[in-house]
Amino acid sequence: MSPAGTKGVPRERRVQQILDLATAEFGRRGYANASIAEIAAAAGVSKPLIYTYFGSRDGLHAACVHHAGERLVTAVAAAQSIPGASDKALATLTAIFTALDGRTHTWHLLYDPTLPRPSTAFDTARHYQNALNAMGSEGVTQVLTQAGLTTPADHSLALSLWFSIVSTTITWWTDHPEHTPHDMTTRCTRIFTALRQPPSTPA
Repeated sequence: MSPAGTKGVPRERRVQQILDLATAEFGRRGYANASIAEIAAAAGVSKPLIYTYFGSRDGLHAACVHHAGERLVTAVAAAQSIPGASDKALATLTAIFTALDGRTHTWHLLYDPTLPRPSTAFDTARHYQNALNAMGSEGVTQVLTQAGLTTPADHSLALSLWFSIVSTTITWWTDHPEHTPHDMTTRCTRIFTALRQPPSTPA
């Protein structure tokens, strides 16, 4: 990765460049394996300068999580105003795809399995996980209620399935970055429609 070239760049812009590079590093390699030295080299700055701006490795990680988490939570929250459970689910996916366009690593940053527990880093990421999960839980409740399903076990399983679908789809998209958010929404719509269709009966 070539240095971003931050000499003479205003501090605000330099900080944003470092944040973008660090978010990609933490998101792709995980908290446990991310390298501050590589982030500094990619940004064209020194490690001490990063610590001057962010205080510590954990301070840099927290700044990345807050930046990514606020963007994603805000996008998903806006989609919750869509009426109708099914339309809201599709709008939520669209919001996620749009927020993650070109930066699917931010999803992996928030749901990083390498985060130590307990730790401040885990708690920071968990804050945004809880916000996203709460909106997902409400959406699942609406879908199940429309179908007359109200047992806690049904809700628990459906919520797990929803999270797995979203997470797996984002992982697939990470491996196929040539697809646009519109492509992803359209593809999911086609697949969900096919899965809902009853099997055709022989003539």
